[in-house]
Amino acid sequence: MTIERSFYAAQMRRLTRRMTVLAGVILAGILAASPLSASDRWLTNYEQAMSVAQQTGRPVLTVFTGSDWCPHCKTLEKNVLHTEAFSIWAEENVILLMLDLPQAGISQAIRSERSQVCIKYGVRTFPSVLLIGTEGQRLAGQSGYTGQSAATWIGQMAVHLPAVNVAQTDTDTVCETLDEAVASARGRKRPILLVVSRDGDTTARSQSASLMNDPEFEAFAHDNFVVAAIGPSAQSGSEAEHSMENLLGGAELPIDAVELIVTDDGQTPLFSQSGSQPSIRIITGLKRFLAARQIARQAETPRR
Repeated sequence: MTIERSFYAAQMRRLTRRMTVLAGVILAGILAASPLSASDRWLTNYEQAMSVAQQTGRPVLTVFTGSDWCPHCKTLEKNVLHTEAFSIWAEENVILLMLDLPQAGISQAIRSERSQVCIKYGVRTFPSVLLIGTEGQRLAGQSGYTGQSAATWIGQMAVHLPAVNVAQTDTDTVCETLDEAVASARGRKRPILLVVSRDGDTTARSQSASLMNDPEFEAFAHDNFVVAAIGPSAQSGSEAEHSMENLLGGAELPIDAVELIVTDDGQTPLFSQSGSQPSIRIITGLKRFLAARQIARQAETPRR
């Protein structure tokens, strides 16, 4: 019995070693087929990126990085640039350009070319991220990385997007007036979600833009509402102005405030909440409204 056990034990050890070797081969094949380099969506030549920007009308999101020596660059890529939220947002809004200046691995010509772009825009800190307009103008910049979540980082950059360059389909268009939203809602049979902030209020407008460009909020809102980003007032004496007074309950919108109002007809408010909260809380509130609305409609439907 002892000899038999020894024989089977030896056989099992040999089988285990073979399985380990096989697993290693399989893993190596997977890694070889899935390179860890940046996505093909990232361009690496400034002139090429600017050419694409001019063709599409989208700004260029440019990341200056040092792949083999900058730890904060790697953290930014892991926490933000490699996330699904960033991929979705970037695909719809910007051209991606990554200018890598490692200690080794690139030619002197490429190093000089990328260094000239750094000099052009005054980049001295890595990582640095610039939003560059179609004419090469600097729209926004961010030096270093302080650990923001992907949603927060995207929001901080999204507020600087030129409105004309935000890519939207016909069904995802954000209405700019109350009348436009009401007309659109009639055709699509959806409630209207108004994102209201005071005209000329920089803080409120920034919060509103950040919310509208949050990937999760944007997808949810456009799947369930006709969305409009508007101010709290219209031309004096107009019907729209009277409607906004009703929707705001006759109260003046405070400075720095963003208010979310749901309505069916553009006159009667059905639900409202602050738009200055985290997007996840806003979405939760809107989901509860939609659920309650569905329950109420089912209760009103006569049973056959």
